[in-house]
Amino acid sequence: MKPLRLSLPHVIVMVGIPGSGKSFFAEHFAETFSAPLVSSIAIRHMLVQTPSFSVSEQAAVKRISHHLLDELLKTNQTIVVDIPSDSRTDRMEITRKAKLASYQVLFVWVQTESAAARSRATKTSKDRSFALTDEQYDSFVKHFTIPSGTEKPIVISGKHTYASQLKIVLSRLVLAKTSQEIPIRERPVIDQSHRIIMR
Repeated sequence: MKPLRLSLPHVIVMVGIPGSGKSFFAEHFAETFSAPLVSSIAIRHMLVQTPSFSVSEQAAVKRISHHLLDELLKTNQTIVVDIPSDSRTDRMEITRKAKLASYQVLFVWVQTESAAARSRATKTSKDRSFALTDEQYDSFVKHFTIPSGTEKPIVISGKHTYASQLKIVLSRLVLAKTSQEIPIRERPVIDQSHRIIMR
């Protein structure tokens, strides 16, 4: 698919507890639309062979993540962000940077049943080359702050298919685009292959 071009570029920020499926969606969305992805998982793997999630490691991942985001905000193209955004403070910082660069922010909150998320996050698999301990998982969940109404998150389910998740996110992006550019009589439609077409 072609890169996602909107009249105002977006920073698409993934939000959710560990194991919810936010990284899965972020990677697939970025690949679908040839969008740059700032991934804390990828950064962590470049920094350390065996992640410890220590305070210093977390700080280094966050620092590099924000540096990459700062650079990508110069490109004027939509960016997918899968970096620490557990707290409202983290999300406010991302929002501040995005708005200064004339970007719109879209929070995508991936929700998954707690037991399923824990199982994914604490188990090494072909999709996850490292696993959290139960204590680390509990610590992340404890510090997670759910998005507020003012953040206007899109909620998707981590147990549904990527295609159904994508339709929900594209619907919001299309609404943002059409409200700025397209007369009301024209309605966007998402076809079976997830292309945006106009009627």
